[in-house]
Amino acid sequence: MLRRQFGIMLTLGLLFGSQLSLALAQTPDIGQKAPDFALSTPEGKPVMLSGFAEKASVVLIVLRGYPGYQCPYCVRQVHDFVENAGGFASAGAQVLLVYPGPPAELDLHAKEFLAKQNPLPENIHLVIDPDYKFTNQYGLRWDAPHETAYPSTFLIDRHGRVFFRKISSGHGDRTTAADTLTELQRAESKR
Repeated sequence: MLRRQFGIMLTLGLLFGSQLSLALAQTPDIGQKAPDFALSTPEGKPVMLSGFAEKASVVLIVLRGYPGYQCPYCVRQVHDFVENAGGFASAGAQVLLVYPGPPAELDLHAKEFLAKQNPLPENIHLVIDPDYKFTNQYGLRWDAPHETAYPSTFLIDRHGRVFFRKISSGHGDRTTAADTLTELQRAESKR
């Protein structure tokens, strides 16, 4: 009897705790400070959002990463941003791509993903999120079969504040490099 009550209490505690952590995950809104995070490149080099944001505006793009295959929409979006890297450099922006997925061999999948883009321009960086820590922290986990994260774009100023965001509810509704550059120019003209 006591064991059964303990089991029920433990189960309820785990359910409540997991729901609480999801409830605490909050997607940063326009005007809010973007929560800092530390991830690493596929080669293991640590990267922090704050390290970029204190020097330049940051274009933070959350990809679908590796949901069991290389997402063709992600490939197209990254290619668009790579092709327009000069425009982002002229705008004084760093582009940070987050590639989430299951931890097993995510670094290898990310390297495979980058094979057609390598080498990335100096102002474009890809980091991996193998345990969904960042994805969950930002409330972007798309927790369904063959999904990882909602494709999203955040523009973050040098004070770490979000001044633009777009969160897609599907695979193809993504920000383009042209739209992102327009938002960067609009923000610059308001300063």
